Amino acid sequence: PLTHAEEPKPTEVEFFIPPAADGSVRPNPFLASGVGVGKNVAVYYSAGTGPGFFAECNDPDDPTLRWINPEFFTTGCELPEGVSITEAQGMNALNRIAENLEAQGLTLEDVIFLRIYLAAPPGEEIADYSGWNEAYRKFFANVDLVTGDTLAQYEPIVFINPTRPARTNIEVASLPVSGWLVELEAVAAFPK
Repeated sequence: PLTHAEEPKPTEVEFFIPPAADGSVRPNPFLASGVGVGKNVAVYYSAGTGPGFFAECNDPDDPTLRWINPEFFTTGCELPEGVSITEAQGMNALNRIAENLEAQGLTLEDVIFLRIYLAAPPGEEIADYSGWNEAYRKFFANVDLVTGDTLAQYEPIVFINPTRPARTNIEVASLPVSGWLVELEAVAAFPK
């Protein structure tokens, strides 16, 4: 049985504001990175998360490249061979979701739903769903559910994960930050 301290409190809401780099409280954040609805309840909602901003990769000839995190997926500002800008941005956004969840004691294995907003890359008529799906498989649905083996076609896998969350992909005309092609929302369930 639950003790008084463990009883669910479904009317309490907690907004997660990541601390500044030095660990201090951010005095004027624009929005929360996620929201826990209720204390000691099962669900956590992450905010819309894009690929991030990395000024060291600002390329004046292609402004979308400034959103690529070179630490994770590129050498300098060059995309690896065969990786589209949408795939790279998707991988960055998924890494940011993973960091958000980790701060709550969760992992990508706890994700039960994703909402993905995709914009078309510059010069293209439609969003790069194939590139997004390549990024997705590096973090989700990359384990054979029968054998338990990782699926070689998605190597290199960033996060080994059998979870196949429900998801919705939505193509949009634009996203809130210039250069973003991917924005994500995730709902995670706290483990029992």
